[in-house]
Amino acid sequence: MPTHFEIQLEELHTNLVTLGELCEEAITLSAKTLESQDPKMAKQVFAADREIEKKERELEALCMYLLLHQQPVAGDLRQISAALRMISDMERIGDQAADIADMSKFIDKTDVHLPEIVSKMTDTTVEMVTESVRAFVKTDLDLCRKVINDDDKVDEAFNEIKEILARMISEQKLDAKAALDLLMIAKYLERIGDHAVNIAEWVEYSLTGIHRNNEHQNI
Repeated sequence: MPTHFEIQLEELHTNLVTLGELCEEAITLSAKTLESQDPKMAKQVFAADREIEKKERELEALCMYLLLHQQPVAGDLRQISAALRMISDMERIGDQAADIADMSKFIDKTDVHLPEIVSKMTDTTVEMVTESVRAFVKTDLDLCRKVINDDDKVDEAFNEIKEILARMISEQKLDAKAALDLLMIAKYLERIGDHAVNIAEWVEYSLTGIHRNNEHQNI
């Protein structure tokens, strides 16, 4: 029969997965909001963000209870410490998904089409978040490292978007205000990618005891 500590640790695991799924939903919805510019869909993103914040508080309380009252050691301690860090990154992902949805109303006013690279960047960041959560569920080091390495794709896309927007302004195909809105969206996506990398790194730490501290080098 599992101990009380083991039951609570499993509860932490299950709820982390749920939180990760909420983050995936928020990003996916924010991407659809950009494409459709539908205010009703934006409200769904904001609702998902509120649910993420609620779940974050519940999981932080559970982690602190486990640390203070159960006094875990070795692998269990690493797992709970990593979970606390992951929860923080997931909450930020929810915030930035909401920021993207909020920006969609400004994009609507500018009546411009998103550069195709923005859609590709969105797909990559959603995949990174999904895979970072999957790496946690499957305790998959290879998947952790794939997420970390995929951050280069997001950085490259961000740099390409900057060049495209600068060219469009120069050619008078886009005004500066619209370009700034699009650049902010790309920046939010880049940050989401960074948070996905952080999650993967903390999963790696929970498994190995080694944290690479955002070095993001190819391995």
